[in-house]
Amino acid sequence: MTIPTHTREIHLAARPNGAPVATDFALVERELPELAEGQILVRNTWMSVDPYMRGRMDDKPSYIAPFEIGAALEGSAVGEVIASKAEIAVGTTVTHFAGWREHSVVDAASATPIDPELAAPQRFLGALGTTGLTAYAALTDVAKVEPGDTVFISAAAGAVGSVAGQIARALGAKRVIGSAGGPVKTRKVLEEFGFDAAIDYRAGDLAAQLAEAAPDGIDVYLDSVGGEHLKVAIEALNQHGRIALVGAISGYNGTTTHSSPDLYLAATKELTLRGMLVTSYLPLFAEYIPKAAAWLADGTLRTAETTYEGLDQAPAALLGVLTGANTGKMLVHLA
Repeated sequence: MTIPTHTREIHLAARPNGAPVATDFALVERELPELAEGQILVRNTWMSVDPYMRGRMDDKPSYIAPFEIGAALEGSAVGEVIASKAEIAVGTTVTHFAGWREHSVVDAASATPIDPELAAPQRFLGALGTTGLTAYAALTDVAKVEPGDTVFISAAAGAVGSVAGQIARALGAKRVIGSAGGPVKTRKVLEEFGFDAAIDYRAGDLAAQLAEAAPDGIDVYLDSVGGEHLKVAIEALNQHGRIALVGAISGYNGTTTHSSPDLYLAATKELTLRGMLVTSYLPLFAEYIPKAAAWLADGTLRTAETTYEGLDQAPAALLGVLTGANTGKMLVHLA
């Protein structure tokens, strides 16, 4: 195999004002540096596009550093090692965090070899990656599902939500309800992901729809949306209910909301509202991946993917995930 001397990357060209636009990104070709000892060169084949990336486009403090103007964005990717000055052999399939480029020079210590025989490589960016781990940790630790619970999942047709609803069922939930946008997605939530009920939040009156789907209230809520969803969930939760605060995509573009949650009601119901960062749960992969791989193999866990082709389409994929264009995991296929 000919080792490339140059690669293409997506750089952040400008910080967005509100919703990102195409001109906030730039496709750049640059020379690849020579490998140092302990490094590998990866030909990326798939990259992940996730809602949290929107927050990194802003220059403000957070749990992870913002993207730099004029530098490549980054995120989870999977690919094949094509050159190595480390113990990871050429030909190994690995995951790493230097996505948004066609080839990545990576410290071997920050790359994880994966078994492509266990599942398709892109699954390690979705159901077998941090997406699936987020759903699993949220429902086994952050807002633990107990047998017999009624569970409400926001963004239920998305990457985390679609997996979470199925994991809730595997953990013994009595009833699983999902919220999604539009009749096509709510039908997928029911027919493909096996939820008991699906709410179309775009149809309006979210509170009434949830009350109809869960007349006895809910016990657990996984929140990826914030805003009105969180407000309505607090109102519907039973005493000692649990909420996993995973994301708040409704406010990622700086939009304001008048649907403030009633925290006094949360207090009187003795609810638990707990935030989570999946990076705090990476050691749980050793427990999660064998379970999830078995669930994929026996059909307990079904997945969906929305795929854009080519690195040049990565910005469009990110804009799409922020507007709900995806069903399941949003991916970019690079090769």
